[in-house]
Amino acid sequence: MTVYVDNARIGYGRMLMSHMIADTPQELHAMATQIGMRRAWFQPCSFPHYDVCVSRRASAIRLGAVEVDRRGMGSAMRRIRSGGAFGDKASGCAAEDLATRCIADL
Repeated sequence: MTVYVDNARIGYGRMLMSHMIADTPQELHAMATQIGMRRAWFQPCSFPHYDVCVSRRASAIRLGAVEVDRRGMGSAMRRIRSGGAFGDKASGCAAEDLATRCIADL
């Protein structure tokens, strides 16, 4: 079981953000807690993940997260989807279910 962080550098205000995913919800949330993320920052729709700033990305790597490039992230996402650990959430949320699913995961 693994947590992955990509090498994206997406601007968000003054911050640069990357994505963090994991093989299971438990691993993802455990890592998020260890690096100081709030559960409210979890993004269950589209693909379950956290957006992490540069400093939290570095903390995740120190704690054992695997650095991947864009292709590596895509491969991990396909494998996670096929494994079903996140249920249908890893396939995306229907528009009408978006608010309900996001609130239910808090």
